[in-house]
Amino acid sequence: MYGLYAFDLDGTIYRGDEAIDGAAETVRTLRERGARVVYLTNNSAATPAGVALKLEKMGIPCEPAWVYGTGPFAAQLCRDRGYRQVHVVGEPALHQTFAEAGLHPDSRNPEAVVVGICRALTYEMIAQAADLIRAGAPFIATNTDATYPMAGGRLQPGAGAVVAAIQTAAGREPEVLGKPAPAMLLAAMKEAGVEPASTLMVGDRYETDILCGQAAGCDTWMVTTGVVTDRPHGQPGGENLRELLN
Repeated sequence: MYGLYAFDLDGTIYRGDEAIDGAAETVRTLRERGARVVYLTNNSAATPAGVALKLEKMGIPCEPAWVYGTGPFAAQLCRDRGYRQVHVVGEPALHQTFAEAGLHPDSRNPEAVVVGICRALTYEMIAQAADLIRAGAPFIATNTDATYPMAGGRLQPGAGAVVAAIQTAAGREPEVLGKPAPAMLLAAMKEAGVEPASTLMVGDRYETDILCGQAAGCDTWMVTTGVVTDRPHGQPGGENLRELLN
């Protein structure tokens, strides 16, 4: 039994608008046993309030304060660094997150360019962002996940596809904020007052979720309900979240 369970969302708790079998039961049981639960998502289009509403509709306990996402994390990073004028390539929710953080859009002389998943991406948007980055604006990527799991086992292009297009055009690599970087997980542990030895990181991607947990010094658990169906040899995990309760 751990004091803090940090769950990935897409592919671990749900796929698209479908809860993954066993997710609601597992989270409720862990909470009943006295454990803290948080959710870590690389999806920059996910807001804490939106995630909480979505999970509650699925019968999965969640409050906005339990959600750590790359959108709010990127906005806070920009504020901490003194950036106030930012060019954002992303979904409307990411633009809203930056506006609520007091950051202003600037497509001429931004202090940074932030890139996340963007389903409305166009050639012109790639060209504009690349121009700004080549001109010297810091290039920040919310994450570089190649794909995004959907209901029915489908995969859609993730933020990594958007970032790769701009990176190729700009000729510069971005600073990547999301998992496998451990910063969000470390922040969650700090706010919960929990040490790495008492924290379990749970996810469906070895190259993001599991490496994030390892980088933070935590134990990890990998499920096969998302992008991958086979765990690396020796990696603890299960076919679904219910096995965490055993």
